[in-house]
Amino acid sequence: MSKPLDLVFLWHMHQPDYRDYASGEFLLPWVYLHAMKDYSDMASHFERHPKMRAVVNFVPILLDQLEDYEQQFASNEIRDPLLRLLERDNLDGLSTAEHKFILDSCFRSNHTKMIAPYPAYKRLHDLFRTLEAAGDATLSYLSGQYMADLLTWYHLVWCGESVRREHEVVVQLMSKGEGFDANDREQLFEVIGQVVSGIIPRYRKLAESGQIEISATPHYHPLAPLLLNLNSARESTPYSSLPQSQCYPGGRSRVAAHLTSALESHQKRFGTKPQGIWPAEGAVSTALLEVLAEHDCQWAASGETVLANSLRAASSSLPDRTRYLYRPYHISGASQKVHCFFRDDRLSDLIGFEYSRWHGRDAALHFVAQIEEIARKSASGDSPVVSVILDGENAWEYYPYNGFYFLDDLYAALEDHPVINPTTYGDYLAQHGKQGSFDFDREGKLPGLVAGSWVYGTFSTWIGSPDKDRAWDLLCMAKQSYDMVIGSKNLSKAERIAAEQQLSSCESSDWFWWFGDYNPSHAVESFDRLYRHNLIHLYHLLKLPAPAVLNHPLSHGGRGNEVEAGGAMRRGS
Repeated sequence: MSKPLDLVFLWHMHQPDYRDYASGEFLLPWVYLHAMKDYSDMASHFERHPKMRAVVNFVPILLDQLEDYEQQFASNEIRDPLLRLLERDNLDGLSTAEHKFILDSCFRSNHTKMIAPYPAYKRLHDLFRTLEAAGDATLSYLSGQYMADLLTWYHLVWCGESVRREHEVVVQLMSKGEGFDANDREQLFEVIGQVVSGIIPRYRKLAESGQIEISATPHYHPLAPLLLNLNSARESTPYSSLPQSQCYPGGRSRVAAHLTSALESHQKRFGTKPQGIWPAEGAVSTALLEVLAEHDCQWAASGETVLANSLRAASSSLPDRTRYLYRPYHISGASQKVHCFFRDDRLSDLIGFEYSRWHGRDAALHFVAQIEEIARKSASGDSPVVSVILDGENAWEYYPYNGFYFLDDLYAALEDHPVINPTTYGDYLAQHGKQGSFDFDREGKLPGLVAGSWVYGTFSTWIGSPDKDRAWDLLCMAKQSYDMVIGSKNLSKAERIAAEQQLSSCESSDWFWWFGDYNPSHAVESFDRLYRHNLIHLYHLLKLPAPAVLNHPLSHGGRGNEVEAGGAMRRGS
């Protein structure tokens, strides 16, 4: 009989800030689309399986935007252009720009799983491709009815499987297939409003019941170790190129500000302080753990390769991974009270990249067998804890039915498993506590961390190439201007708050993620444009002229759609 084993899933929910603070408009629709499809489905799986336990990590800037959409639906003052078009009564009089915007937006879905299975939607796509091949001018022949059908189908396929099962109107519209009128689109719009507005209350209820633990990330998802020290990139990749800037000015105070804001956000929304922090991109360093310790964070997590690099730095060799991976660690010094967990990259990547090609039940049973094998191999007296950490939103569009059958079978298999105990980090620490504090004999000890992330154990996804380094230099330059203007005290309190909010958005890791010729050009173009727009607006708020270089793209991409998972996820190793 295998020994008992604790299993912690951490589902990371995140989108960067897509708002133009000058106009209040949403420039990209991914927050409400993932709410319809993924955040709703993930909540539904927990509701269907009340004995399933997990950690759900919400980045505060995502919650800010979900609440923004909730307010839009309540007031019917819609500031997302795609949603506005969906509910417009008459689509016959579209402007040229609106016409192009719909065509550019409404085929941005996984073709195999989200377009091809629906004959009516596929016909719209095939017609578009035929006309596009004949030249852009022919696209103007597409009618208002075509645009109505395209907008409707795009939103229908972004409805999660749980939404389809719980809202009859979605099935009715999918059965209708074409000829959608204003009333059809209004009904779909109302469903979207109900789903999006219900996301935060549903997860709050799950947390209050004790079924999930909700953790947080520093507010705008900054790459904190690099804000603290740009040279930390060379701890894992010694010969990495770096920006010309020697450091990010005032980085420690900026990390602390993001973290303080996140803790306040969590307290306000969920009525309690989060026990744990998932740092943006699982990016950690010894310096970051010290900041987390100062804010009384109990736990943090990162990638397996970060742990392996840190163990090699301490002892030059590694035992079998089953002997070091499945336990928490603490770091010597001021950060000792932060318990560090490290994901099993192989298991996490099976869900993120491999199981989408399997039959759902086969994948679920295979995963459970992998966990059972870890339990079987664990040493006598061990209390292994296996961490499976990945995006809770980006993998599912590559699965049939948005991963519904895989997750349903997986959770069902785990709920009453005799060996595997699905739990949370908070409960694991409480269970293995010793007179009110954790028994450090159960933990591994490290003299320090080799700084890195959950992607390859390095920071190469965000720094170390010409376009990424240039983007960092532009951010450092903007921060120097920010410090100069704020220090002069020439801005009003309201103006200082607006400038700080804009700076926070510029510090998000997401902009740097997408720079690089290995990413699809359409995604790089969108994020490049938004990053430069954010920096330009920051200079505007500081009442300074923006550098002319911000008028030109920093990166172009170029790999089309061949990048794995569309570039939105990376493997751990």
